[in-house]
Amino acid sequence: MRFMTTPDNTSDAADTPDSTVEHTGVAAQDWAQASADPQYRAAVVDLLGALAYGELAAFERLAEDAKLAPTLADKAELAKMASAEFHHYEKLRDRLTEIGAEPTQAMEPFVAALDGFHKQTAPSDWLEGLVKAYVGDSIASDFYREVAARLDSDTRGLVLAVLDDTGHASFAVEKVRAAIDADPRVGGRLALWARRLMGEALSQSQRVVADRDALSTMLVGGVADGFDLAEVGKMFSRITEAHTKRMAALGLAA
Repeated sequence: MRFMTTPDNTSDAADTPDSTVEHTGVAAQDWAQASADPQYRAAVVDLLGALAYGELAAFERLAEDAKLAPTLADKAELAKMASAEFHHYEKLRDRLTEIGAEPTQAMEPFVAALDGFHKQTAPSDWLEGLVKAYVGDSIASDFYREVAARLDSDTRGLVLAVLDDTGHASFAVEKVRAAIDADPRVGGRLALWARRLMGEALSQSQRVVADRDALSTMLVGGVADGFDLAEVGKMFSRITEAHTKRMAALGLAA
């Protein structure tokens, strides 16, 4: 999980809200204009810090998952994805530096939560690792796309760019569906695993937001065009619905 990446074509929530929203307020401004508000600037530093550490953790996780790969071709595919995640991390790191934030300081508040998530959800085999990346990463991607619609144009463009699909979604679907076709009993185990991942991902995301005042204020409407509490509820409903569709794509019951 990035508080990370992997948009998926089956997701309504991932249908790039940026393409359907008429931008007003902060979302109609560029960084130079929007960053005049110190609270908004702090929220963006938090957001980019969370994304950056998520991408770095994703790179590390994919490198570890490659060790579980059953074939050399699978190993090479995961290595390519890991490289893409690290390139995303570099973009975020460089942007934090450009706006006057120290990257490691911006990432530090999110280390414990992300590391805790990965520790609590360590996969026991190759298939669990694929489902974890697909489920956890997609939930995080949906969340960041929702938030991106409320960001200034410069930050929004960067966030959407680093959420580009690295190929992990289609790769995971192909491999997991093939495994279930070969042994239908695998489906029940992976469905339980995915439900656990969903719960852990949402609880960790909510915890992170609650701990960061500027970020939470932006989400519940305290900064310009942020969400109000009702909208936050709708957002999580859309993310949950998208998760159900992804589970169906995997051949699993939500």
